[in-house]
Amino acid sequence: MPRALVVLVGAAAAVITLAGIHAVSSIIGPIVLALTLVIAVSPLREWLARRKAPVWMQIAIPLVVVLLVLLSMIAILSLAAAQLAILAPTYADQVTAMLTDLQRWAAERGYGSEQLNKVLSSLDPGKIIELAQSVLSSLVGVLSSLFLIVVLLLAMCLDAPMFSRVIAAIAPERPALAQALTSFTDKTRRYLIVSTIFGLICAILDVAALYVLGVPLPLLWGVLALITNYIPNIGFILGLAPPALLGLLEGGPRTMLLVIVAYVVINVVVQSFIQPKFLGDAVGLSTTATFVSLIMWTWVLGPLGALLAIPLSLLVRALLIDSDPRGKWAAALVSGEVPAPAGPPEDTRPPQHGPGGGEAERPGQRPGPGPESDPGPGPTTPDPGEGQAADSGQITAHRP
Repeated sequence: MPRALVVLVGAAAAVITLAGIHAVSSIIGPIVLALTLVIAVSPLREWLARRKAPVWMQIAIPLVVVLLVLLSMIAILSLAAAQLAILAPTYADQVTAMLTDLQRWAAERGYGSEQLNKVLSSLDPGKIIELAQSVLSSLVGVLSSLFLIVVLLLAMCLDAPMFSRVIAAIAPERPALAQALTSFTDKTRRYLIVSTIFGLICAILDVAALYVLGVPLPLLWGVLALITNYIPNIGFILGLAPPALLGLLEGGPRTMLLVIVAYVVINVVVQSFIQPKFLGDAVGLSTTATFVSLIMWTWVLGPLGALLAIPLSLLVRALLIDSDPRGKWAAALVSGEVPAPAGPPEDTRPPQHGPGGGEAERPGQRPGPGPESDPGPGPTTPDPGEGQAADSGQITAHRP
């Protein structure tokens, strides 16, 4: 088939597949979340297996750990969303005063009131608070489908040892597929563990800075900073906007500026200089591929797709690219790393024998020193067939 036709058919199949996943996102989202959590706690299960723990303990302990994490996040986000809903109306007077001061400042510089009102209506801080509240509510709604997630976690924890044996069994027949799935689990687990550790560090430092600056609900914004740490590229901005806005309403522009400076110093230093040294090439995705995957999975699965954009992209890469031995250049385009050039092909031709039974020289091959090329001093005995070969027009090698 022509390559252009293959590309078009593949693109059409991708669009249909993504549209189907989008239609059942309420089911696919919890499944992917449960799979990601099982992969994240798999080192604990392997550690228990090495310690000869009972099978029920290898299943129960990782499951309890995951449930505790989910319940803690749901409790904190629910409490914080309720506090934010109670706190938002108390800033109505501050918002009105700020807008009045801004209108007066713009009128002194000759800006029309009609144009200014349009700009201010689009920059209304109340809308930003409502947006933050809706995002928190959507996250709580995703995590509140706890029954489905628990059932999926239990089933996947039960089947995890079986999947490991299946991958080991298919390795001799499908080595590329087995290697791709193993690499996917390793990269996903390393990405989640490193992101969680450094996300906790950033969250603790952010909470301390917000508490010192007097910004309301510092624990909420710390949890939000931890969650947005899993969102590539724009997660830092999403975690910064609500506390900066509350800093502006609570203490004025100076407090907002201090919040921005504190977040930039903490998050940029940790996430841009320290975290990549520990994460290394675990992701295997270029900046462009990461950003495109963030947009695509957010549209397909909603807020949960933004949180799981990297694991989902790694899964797609493992199934469609890494499992195909011919996908080397596709993997290079996705990861942004040029593959190592292949070495010169080995000469697998059988050795050619000359008239005397020895191995004949190949083109470009020079005879090295050895007993055959160095007969030593003394007279040489002429070859009886040498004259006949010369008479028949054959060229013979001249021996020293």
